[in-house]
Amino acid sequence: MIKELIFGFVVFAAGVGIPVMGAINAGLGTRLASPVLATVILMLVGLLVATTFMLLQGTPSLPDAMPPWHSFTGGFLVVFYVLAITTIAPKIGLGNAIFLVLMGQIVSTSVIDHFGLMGAIKTPISFQKGLGIAFMAIGIVFARRIV
Repeated sequence: MIKELIFGFVVFAAGVGIPVMGAINAGLGTRLASPVLATVILMLVGLLVATTFMLLQGTPSLPDAMPPWHSFTGGFLVVFYVLAITTIAPKIGLGNAIFLVLMGQIVSTSVIDHFGLMGAIKTPISFQKGLGIAFMAIGIVFARRIV
């Protein structure tokens, strides 16, 4: 129970960090007049932090078998996300940009979980779950229209 609460808090904190990162990097991209340079800086800092954590934990040994091809697409996706937010948030507003990201996350996680794609635990979309997802989406739309 405590472990799940800690995991939940960490993931919640990561979620809080996404728009903060978006705002910081969008501002950096605007100040530098280059969203791409801001993204490169963010990725270099991220590489340094991740490398430091890896060295503190001990360098892992490589597996005998090659991971599936999709295991290597995360780097592309994180760069795509950061570039998109860094470029577009100053034009449409951070809240609107994150709203669209959240909608994309709801749709993609539903599909991934429903079909158990890429090794995810298969959790089919029931009527109740679909209704909950629809309410989340409607809530996000209302929240963005009010603000």
